Amino acid sequence: MKTYSTRARDIQREWHVIDARGQALGRLATRVAGLLMGKHKPIYAPHLDTGDCVVVINADRVYMSGNKAQQKVYYRHSGYPGGLKTIAFKDMAAAHPDRVVELAIKRMLPHNRLGRAMFKKLRVYAGEEHPHLSQLAAKVKGDN
Repeated sequence: MKTYSTRARDIQREWHVIDARGQALGRLATRVAGLLMGKHKPIYAPHLDTGDCVVVINADRVYMSGNKAQQKVYYRHSGYPGGLKTIAFKDMAAAHPDRVVELAIKRMLPHNRLGRAMFKKLRVYAGEEHPHLSQLAAKVKGDN
């Protein structure tokens, strides 16, 4: 019996569309991150990018349960003293709903060059329309 090792030529990518309408942000993000990493495939290997391409639509319709929508704050820093910038979730969701979903997913991926390669296969749109209709061969089961 030999040990199976996934090779780059064995990887076949599919396109998935996920409707984010009425879904909790964290649960949506874990599901999409798993698709991007390829954990749903039997050929998954942690050192290879075996994941699929994912299109998320209706990003403006996600929600957070409890008081998280009022308490969540996004931070960034300019690199200069006193350069800490903050923005509340409700303000970020109103201005850039696609960015809210992207950040949640990006922070669940590996924090290295492999994670950056996985993140490039993600497309997030605030509304229904997207330019990837010709690539979409599969719709994820259980989506609305």
